[in-house]
Amino acid sequence: MPKNGFLTPKAIANRIKAKGLQKLRWYCQMCQKQCRDENGFKCHTMSESHQRQLLLFAENPDKYLDYFSEEFFDGFMELLKRRFGTRRIHSNVIYNEYIQDREHIHMTSTQWETLTDFVKWLGREGHVTVDLTEKGWFITYIDRDPETLARQKLLEKREKVEEDDEERMQKFIQKQIEKASDMEKNKNETVYTDLQRDDEEKKIAFNFGAAKSSRESESESVQPETSTNVLKAAAAEAASTSKKKEKDDRKRKKICSRGNKRDGREKEENRKSQKRLLAFQRNCG
Repeated sequence: MPKNGFLTPKAIANRIKAKGLQKLRWYCQMCQKQCRDENGFKCHTMSESHQRQLLLFAENPDKYLDYFSEEFFDGFMELLKRRFGTRRIHSNVIYNEYIQDREHIHMTSTQWETLTDFVKWLGREGHVTVDLTEKGWFITYIDRDPETLARQKLLEKREKVEEDDEERMQKFIQKQIEKASDMEKNKNETVYTDLQRDDEEKKIAFNFGAAKSSRESESESVQPETSTNVLKAAAAEAASTSKKKEKDDRKRKKICSRGNKRDGREKEENRKSQKRLLAFQRNCG
């Protein structure tokens, strides 16, 4: 087996090491190659392939810078929108999640030298709201998706409609309260006054006879009405009882007639059966 084979322990160890994340300063964006240490990165920069990529970059550096910057911006904003939404979050937290992907665009190859420069640029362009605190830079994503904007408009319309309904109900209730207060004011309220006497020597007399006579007349007028009502109720009950008795008599008569018919039929059948027996006996004798 050769020394540098695919299944040698050294080759397997190198592949295991290459799986994990390496230091960002030993990554070449033009060649898209990750080196494990400083010596490997130095050897890569001295290689012919790297020199050819540098010549291509020297011909049109703005083109490559704009391309890498745009890719970095798109990936960063997509992660911010999908992972955190419109929550207020620290910029380092988002950046640490972004660099977990081995194939991500490194910031050293963009137009921004540091993360703070990138965050400030996002705030100036209006993509996010930037907030500087003692702990660092915090950002909040501004969602300008047409679907979300349409949803917000619908929610605002619903809130306005609900507020209008509430205002209408309050106005209606106030009107009802005002009407009730006006009705109470218009009513004739009983006014209680003090007893006033022109002549203090004159005695005060109370006559209860008139009240008694009025009550007796009312009771007499009520008595004939009550008596007539009682007579009407008794007559109605008598009529209803007589009708019930007539119905019961009719039912009994019907039942009796049906029973008589059945008895006559049974007698005729018995006679016919006796005649048949006699005729059969005669024939047999």
